[in-house]
Amino acid sequence: MLAGFTLLDDDFMTIVFDRNIVATELVLNVIFGRNDMKVIEVVAQREYKNPVTGGRSIKLDIYARDSDGKVYDIEVQNDDAGADIHRARFHSSMLDTKMLKEKQKFKEIHDSYVIFITKNDYMKMGLPTYHVERTLQETRTLFGDGSHIIYVNGSYKDDADPVGKLMHDFRCTSAVDMFYQELAKSVRHFKETERGQNQVCKAMEMTAEQAMTTLKISDADKVVLAKRF
Repeated sequence: MLAGFTLLDDDFMTIVFDRNIVATELVLNVIFGRNDMKVIEVVAQREYKNPVTGGRSIKLDIYARDSDGKVYDIEVQNDDAGADIHRARFHSSMLDTKMLKEKQKFKEIHDSYVIFITKNDYMKMGLPTYHVERTLQETRTLFGDGSHIIYVNGSYKDDADPVGKLMHDFRCTSAVDMFYQELAKSVRHFKETERGQNQVCKAMEMTAEQAMTTLKISDADKVVLAKRF
């Protein structure tokens, strides 16, 4: 059942990364070209309710917070429609709504990063990553409001590039073929140990049950959904 799963399957990815500080630090360090990032909290499937009545809420694939208070939303998007730039904007705005408490000063808001790891090269420019920043049009200088959006090209292939290695590992179906042992260790646990496989199965069964409860779907669709999990 789990043999064909990769980290580009968002359900499997959230299971591997939930509470997994080591793996999350690796991913962020590679994407940002650093080696010193310290993650202090990682939670999968964190739901952010829209404060507006009837407004759309979101469920983050991976929420992370580092030692500087910066927050990260890491999303895996297999379909281009799911990586729409307006969705990235909405995720960024929802992160901001949860950042300040009542009477806190606006300048106290921390930097936020929405990171879309896309199966395809969404921007179609052949680059490993795309950093989106607000700028002053007249001077081409950064606005510097602390809001950041990053697209990571999941189809990027270059084993000499750290991002290329990372995306190679995200596409791997077997831990033995991975470059980064921080990821290989976790994938091996969930795919090759009885305890890990049971954790995955239970988590996916719960996801399927929640989907069937939330959505009004036909019996035929239920069969398809059940096979997916």
